[in-house]
Amino acid sequence: MDMKRRIALAAALLAAGLGAGHFVQNRAATERLAAQREAAAVKVRATSVVPLAAESDPAPLASVRPPEAKAAALPAAPMLTPAPAPKPELVALPTPDPAPTVLPDSSAQVEAKACPVTLDLAAQDHAMLGLTLLAPCQPDARVVIKHGGLAITGKTSATGTLFVDLPAMTADGTVTAKLADGTRVEARQPIPEVAGLRRFAVQWLDRDAFQVQAFENGADYGQPGNVSANAPHTPVPGKPLAGGFLTLLGDDSVDLPMLAEVYTFPATGTADVVVEAVVTETTCGRELLGETVTSEGGKSATSELTLAMPDCGASGDILVLKNLVPGTKLATR
Repeated sequence: MDMKRRIALAAALLAAGLGAGHFVQNRAATERLAAQREAAAVKVRATSVVPLAAESDPAPLASVRPPEAKAAALPAAPMLTPAPAPKPELVALPTPDPAPTVLPDSSAQVEAKACPVTLDLAAQDHAMLGLTLLAPCQPDARVVIKHGGLAITGKTSATGTLFVDLPAMTADGTVTAKLADGTRVEARQPIPEVAGLRRFAVQWLDRDAFQVQAFENGADYGQPGNVSANAPHTPVPGKPLAGGFLTLLGDDSVDLPMLAEVYTFPATGTADVVVEAVVTETTCGRELLGETVTSEGGKSATSELTLAMPDCGASGDILVLKNLVPGTKLATR
C-alpha cells in the first residue's frame, strides 16, 4: 500500500514539474514577442515635429498720386479747308477666258477608238495602186474612194475588208476613203512613173451609164485592137504592156453606186477613144450627167459631161461622144 502511494505521488510530482516548465517556456516566448513589437513601434515613431512657419503678410502699398500738371495754353489752330479727293481711276480688268468644256466621248468616238479603220497603199506594176481597207467593225459597208479626180464606191466584205486595184492618176498617189458613218481615212503612195503615161476616164452615178471604147492602131469594133469592157486587155503582172488597157471601177451593189472606166493609152502607137451611151428604158428621155478625168504628166484634170438622151422611141440606139480631148463631138451609129 505504501509502495502504491509512493508511486502515485512521484507521478503527480513529475506531471506538475512538466506543466510548470511548459508554462514558463510559453510565458518567455510571449514576453519576447511583445518586446519585438514594442521595438518596431519605437522605430517608426516620429521623433520630432517641425511646424511650418506661417507666411508673413505682405507690406501694404502706399497710395501715391502724382501732382497735377497745369495745362499749358496753346494757340488756336487755323481752320484748314480739306483738298478735294482725286477721282478714282477706272482700270479695265481682263476678262478671263472661259474654261473649255470637256465633253465625254460619244458612242461613235468610243467605237472608233476600239475598232480603228486603216487604209494602206502599195505601188504595183503599170503605175497601179493596190488599196487595202480594213474596217473590222463595219462589214458590208459602202465606201467612197477618191483619187486624182476619180470618185468610186466600194463595199467591205463580211469581215470588213476591201481590196481595189486603182490606176494612179497623179504622181503623189494620195487616196481617201470615206465610210457611211462618216469615218474618213487617207493614205499616200507616190507613183512617179505615172508621169510617163496618159490616161482617160469617164465616171457616172447610178443609172447614168457611160462606156469607153478605144480603137488602137486603126482597129474597128470587135477587132484585136478594140479595148472595151468586154475586152479590157488587162495586163499581166510582171510583163511589159503590149498596148493599152481598160480598168473597170466601182461596186454597183451599194446604194447610189459611183462607177468609172479608166483607159490607159499604149506607150507607143495611136488610139482613138470615144464614150458611148445606150438609149434604154432607164436612160431615155432625160439628161445623163457624168465627168471625164484625164491624166497626163502626173497631173489630172476633171470636166463635166452632160448628154441629153432621145425619147424612149429610140431605145437600142447608141450615142457616141468623140474627140473628148480636147473637144466633144456627138455622133450616132
